[in-house]
Amino acid sequence: MKSLRHEDLVRVSVTLWAIWYARRKAVHENIYQSLLSTHQFVANFVASFQLMKLQGRVWLEAQQSLVRWIPPPSGLMKINVDAALAKNSAKVVAGAFAQDINGKFLGASTMILEGQMELDTVEAITCKEGLALASNLVLRDFRLVCDNARVIRSIREGSMASYGHVVQEIRARSHEFSFVDFVHEGRQSNVDAHN
Repeated sequence: MKSLRHEDLVRVSVTLWAIWYARRKAVHENIYQSLLSTHQFVANFVASFQLMKLQGRVWLEAQQSLVRWIPPPSGLMKINVDAALAKNSAKVVAGAFAQDINGKFLGASTMILEGQMELDTVEAITCKEGLALASNLVLRDFRLVCDNARVIRSIREGSMASYGHVVQEIRARSHEFSFVDFVHEGRQSNVDAHN
């Protein structure tokens, strides 16, 4: 085993397994397999194994190249927010996670709410929780990031959607800070708040 290359060791192992399987079928079930079909099985199995290995490598490289946390512009802190709805109960969790431009953890906040709510309302409440975290951390200039584009658009435009009262409160509270930038980023870059 130590002297064989990895590819050859895989082929030998699969061949021994196929022979054992064919023998077991013949002895215990009286089912006979031709040598050609056993050989074809080994060749196909090794080929599919190599393909899976290649696909696994491609998948791993793709996962590693996915965008993760995106730093804020120079001079700003960043607050990522996200919400989660419990499947089996009427509980909702709103979370906010603050970091500086280098990704250093500054603070986090969560709020648990009871009751059935639509997702956009919960995401808007989460943005409000992000402002509360900024206030607690005495941040003056920051970017607040949410992975819900509708909510961010509502906050920017002052929309009176079904959660318009929350949007109006967010817009009013944002004047307490020097600069607040409300930005949408995809879920893949909102990992800490999502978790």
